[in-house]
Amino acid sequence: MPSSFLRTATLRTSTAALAFCVAASPALAQSAQTIPYAQQKIAARPLPIDRGSAALEQSLRKLRTRASLAMVVAHPDDEDGGMLAYESRGQGVDTTLLTLNRGEGGQNDMTSDYWDELGILRTEELLGAGNYYGVHQYWTRVADFGFSKTIEEALKTWGEQRVLYDAVRVIRMTRPLVVTSVFVGNVSDGHGHHQVAGYTAQQVYKLAGDPNVFPDQIKAGLLPWSPLKVYARVPFARVNEKGIYDYATGHYAPVRFRNYIDGTWIEGLPKANVEVPEGSYNPLFGENYMQVAREGLNEQKSQNGGVAVPLPRPNSSPYHLYAARFATQPTESTFFDGIDVTLEGIASYAPAAQRAQWSARLHDLSGTVDSASKQFDATKPESIAPLLAKGLAQTNALLAELEKSKLPAEARYNMAHELTVKQVQFNDALAQSLGLSLIANTTEGTGPARPGPFGDMSTQLATPQTVVPGQTIDVDAHVANQGSETVSLSSVDIVSQAGKDWTITPKAATSGTMPAGEARDLGFTVKVPVDAELTRPYFSRPELEQSYYDIRDPRYLNLPTAPYPLLAVASVQYRDVTVRLNGVVQTVQQQNGVGPVMQPLRVAPAISLSVTPQAGIVSLTGEAFDLEVKLHSSVKGSAKGTLKLDLPSGWSSTPAVADFATTREGDERNLSFRVQPGHVEQKPYNITAVAELNGQQYKEGFETIGYSGLRPYVSYKPASYRATGVDVQTAPSLKVAYIMGTGDDVATSLENLGVHPTFLSAQDIASGDLSKYDAIVLGIRAYAARPELKTFNNRLLEYVKDGGSVIVQYQTPEYDHNFGPYPLTLTTDPEKVVEEDCKVQLLDPGDPLLNWPNKITTRDFDGWVEERGHGFLHAWDSHYITPTEMHDVDQDPQKGGLVYARYGKGYYIYMAYAFFRQMPEGVPGSFRIMANLISASKNPQLTAAK
Repeated sequence: MPSSFLRTATLRTSTAALAFCVAASPALAQSAQTIPYAQQKIAARPLPIDRGSAALEQSLRKLRTRASLAMVVAHPDDEDGGMLAYESRGQGVDTTLLTLNRGEGGQNDMTSDYWDELGILRTEELLGAGNYYGVHQYWTRVADFGFSKTIEEALKTWGEQRVLYDAVRVIRMTRPLVVTSVFVGNVSDGHGHHQVAGYTAQQVYKLAGDPNVFPDQIKAGLLPWSPLKVYARVPFARVNEKGIYDYATGHYAPVRFRNYIDGTWIEGLPKANVEVPEGSYNPLFGENYMQVAREGLNEQKSQNGGVAVPLPRPNSSPYHLYAARFATQPTESTFFDGIDVTLEGIASYAPAAQRAQWSARLHDLSGTVDSASKQFDATKPESIAPLLAKGLAQTNALLAELEKSKLPAEARYNMAHELTVKQVQFNDALAQSLGLSLIANTTEGTGPARPGPFGDMSTQLATPQTVVPGQTIDVDAHVANQGSETVSLSSVDIVSQAGKDWTITPKAATSGTMPAGEARDLGFTVKVPVDAELTRPYFSRPELEQSYYDIRDPRYLNLPTAPYPLLAVASVQYRDVTVRLNGVVQTVQQQNGVGPVMQPLRVAPAISLSVTPQAGIVSLTGEAFDLEVKLHSSVKGSAKGTLKLDLPSGWSSTPAVADFATTREGDERNLSFRVQPGHVEQKPYNITAVAELNGQQYKEGFETIGYSGLRPYVSYKPASYRATGVDVQTAPSLKVAYIMGTGDDVATSLENLGVHPTFLSAQDIASGDLSKYDAIVLGIRAYAARPELKTFNNRLLEYVKDGGSVIVQYQTPEYDHNFGPYPLTLTTDPEKVVEEDCKVQLLDPGDPLLNWPNKITTRDFDGWVEERGHGFLHAWDSHYITPTEMHDVDQDPQKGGLVYARYGKGYYIYMAYAFFRQMPEGVPGSFRIMANLISASKNPQLTAAK
C-alpha cells in the first residue's frame, strides 16, 4: 500500500468541477455574485457563542495565526469534537473536518429512515454538530455499506483509488499545515471503515504534494500540497496480556501499529506527543471546549438518541506524531510546534531573495492585529472597528500586490490562499465589531416589516417551504446596523444558485447611509424560471450494492450538499473598505411546541409522487394486490391532472387512470390502485406511477428528511414499486399485531403477504385483548424505544403461554434482562454478521419452523443486502431451538440469529436477521421466512407438538 494507481489516476472529474471546488474553499475572494460555499451563512441565526463579542474574540484569535488543520474520520460522530472545538475556537486554527462517508449503513434511533435517506439525515446532523466545533466540512463520495471488519474489505469495496482521490483533492483545496485523525489504520480502530480513515490521513500527508498523483487535479487548477505534520489519536483500544481486542472480529491481535508513511512498525501503544486540553474553560462561553463539543455531538441523535453535556473537569486528548517534514521534539505543547504560524510565516512561500519585503508587509499586518487584540473590549466591540478596517485594507492591498508580483506561480498560489483566509476573517471580524447583520426570508407579499408595540413580529408568519419552477415569490432582506458607528449600505442583492434566468427585481433603491441603530427592509420580487434546478442531493446511486455515489453535478463534489437556491448578499462601506454580508434565503415554519423556525427555501417539483410500498414481492399465483400512491402538490393554488401506473406487459390496474385535483399548496391526495398481474414468473418487475399536469409528466417524488430541531433536507426517489415474483404462502386468515420500535418498514412490507397488521399502543400492551392475534411482531430496538414493554413484558409471555406467537426482531442491550420465557443473553456488545453473502447452514432442514407453509432452503438467503443481521444472541437456555448458523470469515459460528422455544401452547421467537433492511428492499427469502414465523401458531407440525 498504496497501489500503482497513484501515478495514473483513473478517476476523472471535469475541469469545471475542480475549478468550482477551488471556489468552494476559503481560497477565493468574495464578490457580489460568488460567495464560496464554505462561507455561506446557512443557518438563520448563529449559535450564541458565534454572536457579538464572543464571536469577535474568536475572530481575533484566528487573525493572529496562520495555523490550519484537517481531521479525517470515517462516519459522522467519529470526530474528536473536543479537539476540534479547542483548536478552532480556542486557538484560532482554521479547521477542516473530512468525513469519508455519510453513515448510510448505520442504525437510526430517531426516524424510520435508512440507507441513503439516513445518510442525508446524518449529514445534516454532522453539519449541526460542526456549528459547535467551528469547522469547514467536506465528504468523499463513498457510502457506508455497513459494518466492515477489516481494512482490506473496506478498501476493496470502496476502491482505494476512489477514497484517496477525493481525500487528496480536499487536502489540496484546504491546504492544512497539519493532518490528524481519530484513527490509526489498525484493528484498534474498531472496524474497517475506521481503519481506512486512519490509513487515509497518513496517505494524504504523503501523496497530496506529489504532482504525479492524480495529475488531472493539477491540470484543473489545484496545486500540490504537502502538510508539514500528521498525527493520530493515541488508540483507546482494550489491551491486555492477550493483545489488542478487535471487537469487529472478537479476536485478539498483536500490540503493534503500522506507520503507513515509512512502512515501519511501532511496537506497543504509540506514545502521546501532544495532549490537547479539551477541558480548558472559556469564560466568554461559560463552559469548556469539551462541553461545547458535546453539545455538538448531541446534534447527532440518530445514533444514540442524544448525549449529555459532561460536568466540567480537566480533560485532554492524546495524539501521536506519525511524521513531520522537520526535526521534532518527543514532547510537544501543540500540533504546531516547529511551524511558524505567525502572519509573517506566510512569506515563507516566497523565494529567499524576496522573502524579506513580504515579511515586512506581513509584520505590519500582524501589528494591526496585535493592536486590535490589545484594545478589544467586550463591552465596546466597535472601538476596534477602525483597526479591523485598516487590517482588511492592508490584506486587500497585499492580495492586489501579490497578483501583480513576479513570484513563482506556486508561491503566489499558496500566499493567496492564506491571505484570502485572512481577508475573510477580517471581513467577519469587522462585521462583528460593527454589529452588522443580514437575514433574508420569503414573505407572503406583506411588504416590509412594521414593528408593533411588542417589536418586530415579521418572522412569526409562516411561509411555504418550497417554490416551484415558474412561480413568483417575494423576498425581504433585513439589514441591521446594531452598533454605534455610521456605515453606508452600498447594495443588497438576491443571487440565484440554482441555474440561470431567475428574474430578481428589487422593489426599491438599496443604497444610502445607515446611522447607528438603523435597520432596513428591502423587498424583492423573484420569478423562478421553468427550468430551475430542484433542491436535491447532488449524489445518488442506482442500487444499494454500489458502494459509492454517482455525482449528478461535478461542481459540488466533496461538498455537504448543493448550495441552496437563493442567497442574499449585502455590501456595506466603512472607512474605505467593503464589508460583505450574506445569508441563505429562509422560510418560516410554525412548529407546535417550538414556535416559528426558519429553514432554507427549497425548489421543488409541482407534483411529487411516492409509492407504498417501494419494493416487495408478487405471488406466482397472480393474486391481485393494492398499491398506494401519495401525490403531493407544491403548486400555489389549484391543480388538476391525471395519474396512472406504467405496468408490465399483460398487467392491468383498477382504475386504469385516476383523476386528481388539489386546491392549495401542500395538498396531498392518496390514490389507490388494484393491480392485477398477468403471468408472473420468478423475476423482477417494475411499476411506475406517472402524473400528468399541464402537459408535463412527473415520475418521482421527494421526502423531507429530518426531525424537530434538525435542519431538514430532501431525498428523491422514483415513484416506482420494485417487485419480484415469489412462491410464498402464509397460514390462512392471519391476524398480526405490530409493536413499533425505533422505526422500520417491516409492518408495511407484511402487506405484500396479504397481512394487514394492527399497531399496538402502550395501552394495548398494558391492558388490551392480545388473544385475538395469531402473532405479535416486535420492531427493531423495541425494548429501547418502548418502556411499556419492560413494564408489561409478562403480558406478552402470558399471550405466548396461551397459544400465541411472539416474534422479536433484533434488539440492543436493553433486551438483556431475560425478557424471554427462558434465559437469553445478548451481552453489551452483541454479535453481528455483516457479510450479506456468507454461507448459511440449516442445522436441521426438517425443523417445523423452516418447513411450513414454505420450505426454507439456503436459496432463501441469496440476494440479501448489506448484512445478515445485528444483535445475535450470545447464549440461551436449553429450551430454545437454533435451526440456523452463519458467520463471517474468521468469525466464530453464530447460531443466535434465529432462536425459538415452545412456551405453554405458543412459541417465542427471537430473530436477529436484518429483515428491516431485507423486506423493504424486496428480498424474496425474507418474505418466505417471515411468512413461516408469523404462521407459527397455525403450523400443523408445531401445533401437533402441543
